[in-house]
Amino acid sequence: MQANCLLCTTEGGELIWQNDFARIILADEAGYPGLCRVILNAHRVEMSDLTPSERTQLMNIVWEVEHIVRQCLNPHKINLASLGNMVPHVHWHIIPRWENDPHFPAPIWATAQRQAEPMVSTDQLAQLKQQLMHIVV
Repeated sequence: MQANCLLCTTEGGELIWQNDFARIILADEAGYPGLCRVILNAHRVEMSDLTPSERTQLMNIVWEVEHIVRQCLNPHKINLASLGNMVPHVHWHIIPRWENDPHFPAPIWATAQRQAEPMVSTDQLAQLKQQLMHIVV
């Protein structure tokens, strides 16, 4: 644990699922309902800092989250990103994208091209949370 690392000292969002290795959070990103992050619990900066089996374990969680997001929210596309420029701690963004989202087709960190429109219902988000709580990896 690093005392000055946001992902070591906070959950990083709404905690949905956790085991000893990693956690899944639902991010509060305006215009991007269902944006999840898979966060490694141990403080590591780069994927190459993980052992091969740890990388596989982490990516299996990422792929399962992607599958569940697609199943529950039916987005046009999924973006997977592991940037860590602002928070140098291994984590993956699972970003559901719609053709009418604020930034499509650009990355969500680009300049917005339109206002956010409702893309998912509260029932869909509840289903997503329920499915993620019972993830098996």
